[in-house]
Amino acid sequence: MKTLGRIWVIPAVLVVWELVTRALEDTDFPPPTTIVSSMYELWFSGPASRLFLTDGAIDNILPSLARMFGGWLIAAVLGVLLGVLLGRSRVATDYVDALIEFGRAIPPPLLVPLFLVLFHAGLATQLATIVFGVIWPVLLNSIDGAKSVDRTYTETATVFGLSRMQRLRVVVIPAASPKIFAGLRLSLSLALILMVLAELFGSTDGIGYQLLQAQRSFETPAVWATIALLGVLGYLVNSLFVLAERRVLTWHRHANRLT
Repeated sequence: MKTLGRIWVIPAVLVVWELVTRALEDTDFPPPTTIVSSMYELWFSGPASRLFLTDGAIDNILPSLARMFGGWLIAAVLGVLLGVLLGRSRVATDYVDALIEFGRAIPPPLLVPLFLVLFHAGLATQLATIVFGVIWPVLLNSIDGAKSVDRTYTETATVFGLSRMQRLRVVVIPAASPKIFAGLRLSLSLALILMVLAELFGSTDGIGYQLLQAQRSFETPAVWATIALLGVLGYLVNSLFVLAERRVLTWHRHANRLT
């Protein structure tokens, strides 16, 4: 009932948006019904055998999702591994702390020209842009999580004769996982943004490319439809990640209840 009590805000906003935009009759701000109609025509009016996806959806949405998740997975693996190792070594952290702070302060869009020079326009440039932009939340949260592991846990593992790698796998990573997952969730949202940004430069397909083409053709409904699609994708991806996080960290919630 509480959820239903909050949902009423969404249709209320849509109704107000519809009435206001129809009253203004401004072609730059189409009503929600026009945006939904454009979304349907562009991406979801295909045959049932293809889950109603059009050729445009298959040619643009799917490659974009592949780039986003590919870059995010690379950043996740590198960020967690490096973060946990650095978090367990104060000396190593002191050496690289300045480099980390310098790197995270650089806006990823500024490096797109550099990546274009290094890798030329293509998948490598797009992945590099995504990885560079999203690795920092994962890395920093993994470092913080590894640092904050209760010393009693690691000392107990040492008493039981666990090797360094076993302690990392059995004790440190599980104890640091709540903070690691927080970084992964934040980085996933950034990956969606950077995926669109990367596709604006030299791409021949993808949601960002389609957005740019619609803007150049002055197809305002298509522009708004693409923006709405990104919002829906962001919501769905975040919701699925939250479900996975709750499932993986069930033990953590139970432990908090016991304490």
